Amino acid sequence: MAVDENFGTSRSVAVIGAGIGGVSAAAYLLKEGLAVTLFERSGVGGGIWHFDERIPGDPPYPSQRPSLGDYEVSQRGQFASPTPPPEPEPFAKDTDSNFELRFAPPGPCYAGLKTNIPTNVLVSSLGPWPDGTERKINQELAEKYIQTLATDHGVTDVTLLHTRVDEVKPTPAGTGWEVRTVSLEKRCDGSPRLKERLWHFDLVVVATGHYCTPRIPDFPGLKDWKTAFPDRIIHSKQYRRPQRFYGQNVLVIGAGVSSSDICRELVGVAHKVYQSVRGGMYDTPIHLMPESTIRIGPIDKFRLSSPIPSPLTEGTPIPGTILLTSGDTLHDIHTVILATGYITSYPFLPHLHSDTTSLDAAPADILITADGDMVHNLHKDIFYIPDPTLAFIGVPYHAAAFTLFGFQAQVLARVFAGKANLPGREEMIKEYEGKVGEKGRGRGFHSLAGPGAEVAYDRAAYG
Repeated sequence: MAVDENFGTSRSVAVIGAGIGGVSAAAYLLKEGLAVTLFERSGVGGGIWHFDERIPGDPPYPSQRPSLGDYEVSQRGQFASPTPPPEPEPFAKDTDSNFELRFAPPGPCYAGLKTNIPTNVLVSSLGPWPDGTERKINQELAEKYIQTLATDHGVTDVTLLHTRVDEVKPTPAGTGWEVRTVSLEKRCDGSPRLKERLWHFDLVVVATGHYCTPRIPDFPGLKDWKTAFPDRIIHSKQYRRPQRFYGQNVLVIGAGVSSSDICRELVGVAHKVYQSVRGGMYDTPIHLMPESTIRIGPIDKFRLSSPIPSPLTEGTPIPGTILLTSGDTLHDIHTVILATGYITSYPFLPHLHSDTTSLDAAPADILITADGDMVHNLHKDIFYIPDPTLAFIGVPYHAAAFTLFGFQAQVLARVFAGKANLPGREEMIKEYEGKVGEKGRGRGFHSLAGPGAEVAYDRAAYG
């Protein structure tokens, strides 16, 4: 098979996201000689390992369409003027701090976050950890490692910070991609403004990660609790420190890594810590949790007592009852933390979303369906099968991300440089459908949990 004419070292590439996935992709693309521009909506690289004391705004209760993402996409031309007048809605009533918060919502990193994979395994092929690095490290060291890799490999030089990608679509002539960005700038008086710019790229890499758009379950009554006591119901993306919950009875819903980490931090600070689990295959085993963690079953519904006191005084539990599917009830809860995961969302690719299509009915050209549980129609979890000039880094999970994303980035760079060939479209479709038949569609489709799964993935990608 001849090398695809869409690829080659003379091509230009847009990379979206400056976490470990984006940095890995940009570094290896630069090594191959391609012209790279990396866009990062926040003011710093490091992805989910950057700690921001600010708390992102509340997501909708319950979750809405995946295509909406965690920010409001601007309209084309809304900020096209280089010296715009005061911004129209939705920004006109924002303070400067809220303006910036809404432009680039902070990530889920909390002050006590640490790596849960030893650094001798969680290491990038771009370079080793500094001498003396311990096996388990905090978020600050992980962030610094990513930023050092970016600097050492020239990625920092091609990165545009405070620049959000709001739209990516094929050019009318079908010769690449039009990328529309909105940059956060400062006026002469120091107040923020937004400025739009249109770009043309031959190739696009999406490396925005998994942890942007919170998944809010549709438990009956949960929205009523949130409406009545908004500060008492939060998603784990909004969790920062355990001290806020001193002396409280806290219910944490979920049994994944974030949920279990938060429970461990709360034990000894909160009065009681309840963890609601569904008994899924990825639940953290109970023997790995502190003994004082009270593990309970799935939630059925939330009920508020009547009349509802307003305001609720500090130290007073929420006046209501939580019913479990077992028939048991929970009372005197001060705060509910929803560690219920995230929706996969690419709001800058609206034409590749179908918010009304079910998971099992995904057509061959759609990436995200109504559930937001997986990314459809990718070859090796990297290349968009209908048009491989669009690619993704970091879709698989339950893996050593720093290591895996480096392997993905090397494969991507060789293909984009025209030094390695992809199979024909029909062959890619056949392989993808075979994987669907083997693993089924849904949240486990991209999981590399299990002995040897990550090694097998790496070998298959290189093969």
